[in-house]
Amino acid sequence: MALQTVAIVGRPNVGKSTLFNRILRRRLAIVAERPGVTRDRQFAEAEWAGRRFLLVDTGGLVEGPGGQIDQEVRRQAETAIGHADVVILVVDGREGVQPVDRHVGDLLRRSGLPVILGVNKLDELGGSVEHLEFYELGLGDPTPLAALSGKGSGDLLDRVVEALPEAHEAEDGGADLRVAVIGRPNVGKSSFVNRLLGEDRVIVHEEAGTTRDAIDTELEIGDRRVCLIDTAGLRRQARIADDLEFLGRLRAASAIERADVCLLLVDTEAGAANQDFRIGHQAWDAGKGLVFVANKWDLIEDRGPSAMAGFDRQLRERAHYLRWVPIITCSALSGKRVRKVMNLAFAAQEERARRIPTAEVNKVLRDLVARRQPPQGGRGDVRLLYGSQVASSPPLFVLWSNRPHDLKEHYVRYLVAGFREAWGFEGSPIRIKLKQRSERA
Repeated sequence: MALQTVAIVGRPNVGKSTLFNRILRRRLAIVAERPGVTRDRQFAEAEWAGRRFLLVDTGGLVEGPGGQIDQEVRRQAETAIGHADVVILVVDGREGVQPVDRHVGDLLRRSGLPVILGVNKLDELGGSVEHLEFYELGLGDPTPLAALSGKGSGDLLDRVVEALPEAHEAEDGGADLRVAVIGRPNVGKSSFVNRLLGEDRVIVHEEAGTTRDAIDTELEIGDRRVCLIDTAGLRRQARIADDLEFLGRLRAASAIERADVCLLLVDTEAGAANQDFRIGHQAWDAGKGLVFVANKWDLIEDRGPSAMAGFDRQLRERAHYLRWVPIITCSALSGKRVRKVMNLAFAAQEERARRIPTAEVNKVLRDLVARRQPPQGGRGDVRLLYGSQVASSPPLFVLWSNRPHDLKEHYVRYLVAGFREAWGFEGSPIRIKLKQRSERA
């Protein structure tokens, strides 16, 4: 399912980042009293009333030439507007309609996009009338809110969800497997796809970041149909210097969401960087199958078994989730082990789709509890009563306990490791959800 985009725009210091954090229910954007703190756009996945979307926070729009940074922020915000499905225009209800508000209102009316007008900083919503003057912007009914406390944000989000276009499945021709090729710029993603296809279907260029969009290509491997999603390179937020690369990040995030399995390509010659592990964690946290692909292995002088074993060990030590991810070396240039990468992708999806019978889940759970009892709190014994797998892709296990809130995170990690010891699930995340249940129920 391709995620749609909601952009938050407005002039500086009207509370855009505060609203961004409020919708996400966590502090991600930097919030300060002085205007112009948010210079770069950032985005994150949000959800409301069962609809998920990419929420984009932008720098403040400033009218007139201003300084160079103001021109840059304005350009970035206008680019975000140009690629949004819905726009939230945030204004300051205490200051009233400002010239920049009128300018942005004109810009948005010409865009033809659905626009939700949020009048912020109105702490007394019941008796406030300040929002009424914003009708002059011609953007429909203004929604009063106080983003700092959360008042009115639910009403605003209801309108956002209502304005979103109908969700639709991305067209993948009924593929048996959707694979996203992810990684930093210039690690050989397009070359990998071309080698797999056996023809130049994706433009390859030595300049980093050539692939700006997520390109879908279908192929058949044996009797199975695969949809390959070649994404733009993902960089750290601070290094996003132009509009195209920012949009590439948006589309790559959407591509990960659409995929069943992600192939994380890393340039072995340059070495794995922290950003490589963050990109992999993004896919892992999204519940996708994952294969770590060390590309350009042919450029390494020492490629013997001991070197490979050391390389494998170092990677798994640097990122905990890689303990459960297959790691393979390949060369997109020569084609060595490229097909084997796809075999691992199929295997990861099979593991991701596995279902474990309830009786077997409870047998393994009993053995794990007998081996190590849950840490006990001061309010009585903590017991794990029984469990069941309730979903797959990725596997989700629900465990019922008399005191689920007293089960510590390290014990849940112990259970995950025990489940993997019993069933593998290599290349697939495992999720455990704890639920309250009385022992007498």
